[in-house]
Amino acid sequence: MRALLLLALAFALSAADKVAPTVDRLIETRAAGGARISPDGKWVAYSVTAPDWKADAFVSQIWLVEVTGGKAVQLTRATGTGASNAQWSPDSRLLTFTTSRDGGKAQVYAIRPDGGEAFPLTKSETAVGGYEWAPDGKWIAYVASEPEAKPRKERKESFGEFEVVRRDYSFQQLSVIDAVKAMDAPQEGKALTKGTAYTVTGFQWAPDSTRIAFSATRNPDLTQSHTSDIWVLTVADGTAKKIVDQPYSDNDPKWSPDGAQIVFSSAMGKAVSHANRRLAVVSANGGAVRSITDGFDENPSLVEWRKDGVYFSGLQKTASHLFRVDAASGKITRVTPAQSLLPGGFSFTADGETMAFSAASPTTLSEIYVSPVARFAARKLTDFTAAVSDLVLGTREVISWKSKDGALIEGILIKPAEFDASKKYPLLCIIHGGPTGIDRPALLDARYYPSDIWAARGAVILKVNYRGSAGYGEKFRQLNVRNLGVGDAWDVISGVDHLIAQGFVDAKRVGCMGWSQGGYISAFLTTSSDRFAAISVGAGISNWATYYYNTDITQFTINYLGADPAKDPEIYRKTSPMTHVLQAKTPTLIQHGELDRRVPIANAYELRQGLENRGVPVEMIVYKGYGHGITKPKSMRAVMNHNLAWFNHHLWNDPPPDFTIAK
Repeated sequence: MRALLLLALAFALSAADKVAPTVDRLIETRAAGGARISPDGKWVAYSVTAPDWKADAFVSQIWLVEVTGGKAVQLTRATGTGASNAQWSPDSRLLTFTTSRDGGKAQVYAIRPDGGEAFPLTKSETAVGGYEWAPDGKWIAYVASEPEAKPRKERKESFGEFEVVRRDYSFQQLSVIDAVKAMDAPQEGKALTKGTAYTVTGFQWAPDSTRIAFSATRNPDLTQSHTSDIWVLTVADGTAKKIVDQPYSDNDPKWSPDGAQIVFSSAMGKAVSHANRRLAVVSANGGAVRSITDGFDENPSLVEWRKDGVYFSGLQKTASHLFRVDAASGKITRVTPAQSLLPGGFSFTADGETMAFSAASPTTLSEIYVSPVARFAARKLTDFTAAVSDLVLGTREVISWKSKDGALIEGILIKPAEFDASKKYPLLCIIHGGPTGIDRPALLDARYYPSDIWAARGAVILKVNYRGSAGYGEKFRQLNVRNLGVGDAWDVISGVDHLIAQGFVDAKRVGCMGWSQGGYISAFLTTSSDRFAAISVGAGISNWATYYYNTDITQFTINYLGADPAKDPEIYRKTSPMTHVLQAKTPTLIQHGELDRRVPIANAYELRQGLENRGVPVEMIVYKGYGHGITKPKSMRAVMNHNLAWFNHHLWNDPPPDFTIAK
């Protein structure tokens, strides 16, 4: 009994020592990702991103840990954007990565896992994007934009900078270097593709190191992403043959172990982005295309083709798993068991017996794990979660409810650490983007919306996986086709009503926020509902016609609404927040990047003026120099603090914020 009392006292003291998170602590929280196990199974390399406040940049570095266990070590200390895209040489003697140093273009560097200085392997005139070692270790292929042509340089010298829309492109091409010679001095790549027939988007070496399979679109414009086809290139003479020429997107090719076939991600001729993609197989010489994942009702993410089958990862509701499909029969086997971990980013040893991956959970940050492939038994190699052990963090669980039309909706409920169901709590709804994004029960939220700060203050948070979200199958993703905003609003409001009915939510203190598609849903709610005390609209659409004519992904609108505004003005009217602005009452904060091309900032100005005309309290903040996302730590600090101040005033009666003053 005395031991139990001492244990209880120790727990109480430990809990009392914990502190509420701050915005800076959330931004500075580090976690692991991008696990790459060495071919010999000795090491796992991974990336860690942290803010550099002085440089005002998020910087990624490569870390290394032995599979047998031991202390993880930071391998790179590059400045600027840091180091990323770690890969192993086939003999495991070198770890390579891309980095830009001394203000130059990103190049491939190499370092030995046991230490030493990193040294460059490539000397490309333009920045290196994706790259890969040939299986024989003699070559490295990479993708980079073509250097600026002489006529373009002369035009700039005479007339300054301008762009001819959908005419001026920089095509991505494949190049190769001799990896052996590059050990002595960095090499300029030998171009394997050239011209304007296509732009390369992804590739993989054949097992015999003589061919490369690659995907390519008609040009780099995002509106042409659906034109992606599969090619096979013979390295010796540079000849390329298109082996898949289907309507709509086919990409991410990977070779069979014997080099006879290629598996790839395919739209299988479907024009819409909300339909399931498939994994498909074709002969390396071309021919009939055959889908092998018709039995998987989600989007498979191709990992690798091993001797025992094609491995892919995929969502099942809020869980994620590794699967294996037999390329001949299409039989699918789930490799990872039901568990609290949410794994992703899988890589394999050369013999295929061991895999590494990163995974978060409701109680842990993203960590690095290894496991045998044949019989899953995850073993953790890192402990980034220990760094937040002093913080009071909310608990996370998956809940479900029925929407207005009977659709079953799930969400992530975050409760205060000392939740008491007999009390009344403010409720904050956070809505993800996409619409085919998904919220999952994992620690913690360190961008845009500081949910754990609000949980520590005594709020519950609902993250709604509204219709259209990934993980729930094709039919669910298509429930908001020609019903955007309307059906999404049903899902959010029904979730709020569900929690109010539980008895622990104060119906008068409910807020809503979201970025991108989540910002659009928030804008729809602020103009069509009076259920919320305050709303924050981040990079959200306010008028679908405005959006369609200005966005860089016009096809997205057609996919969901079915036609352009001239052909079907009614569907644009029905689904646009501005249609309902006459009934708007909710105090609204609008946040937007100045240079946003995905959701052009005209949407923000339109909503702001419409609310002001109605006398609705509105604040609009433009983050200078940013596109669709906020990518620097100081501005991320601003976004989070602006949201804190807005909702703290409207839900807790804190003093009204003055956003012109930095706090």
